[in-house]
Amino acid sequence: MSHDAVREFTTDKTWTDPGEQAAFEWIAPHCSGVPVLDIGIGAGRTIELMKSMSSDYTGIDYTEKLLDMARERFPGTDLRHMDARDMSELPSGHFGLVAFSWNGIDAVDYEGRVRILNEMYRVLRPGGYVLFSSHNRDGPGYGENVWKLLPRLTLNPVKLGWRTLRTLRRLPVASFNYVRHAKLNRDFEGYSIMTAAAHNFGIVIVYTTLREQRRQLAEVGFESDVVFGSCEGDRIPDDAEKSDAWWLHFIAHKPHAVS
Repeated sequence: MSHDAVREFTTDKTWTDPGEQAAFEWIAPHCSGVPVLDIGIGAGRTIELMKSMSSDYTGIDYTEKLLDMARERFPGTDLRHMDARDMSELPSGHFGLVAFSWNGIDAVDYEGRVRILNEMYRVLRPGGYVLFSSHNRDGPGYGENVWKLLPRLTLNPVKLGWRTLRTLRRLPVASFNYVRHAKLNRDFEGYSIMTAAAHNFGIVIVYTTLREQRRQLAEVGFESDVVFGSCEGDRIPDDAEKSDAWWLHFIAHKPHAVS
């Protein structure tokens, strides 16, 4: 794990963006006191947010190092090492809320994404909710390249000097990663696989569209409730097929009557 990634996951944070706050505020009245499952907890940013809704809390993460950090910060909390693509250790039909924040679902390939959604559906009780965020293919983050790292101009010579030094430090690694990962870029109907600027272009992620993610949720068996954009925390109209948000926060539920 890179130094930047460790710093990002261990910095004390509350909401990642206004959209996440709006999504949590929307879902909290529906999930008060129910068993909650927190996927991709990292070093524990979301633990207190989720526990404010319910004390019946379970958190999981794939990365042992981050999980150990979370255990140190929150002793006695039910935190488990687990891959979200296979949560067979967890009971079916148990949780009233399953959340996967900070676009964590984008970090696996498309087939893995479908497996995660199916596992989320399985562990949910009828009427239970899912909440997750995903990078938006129609947003400004799609198609970023190394030019993004060039220093922003400013009349302040100290700031400009600092930004230039930071760019010089990052650019060699970022350029190497970008060239190495760009060959993996692929566009498909409704989604793309693309290298992202985060962590010096050290990751390749899924970018989805509103239409495709709603279709995918319906295919798994969910009924969509609401989507919030990351930038202003605005609720996106149900009939909208595009948004200019960087990423999207989806809320859906498992129907009470499953056919």
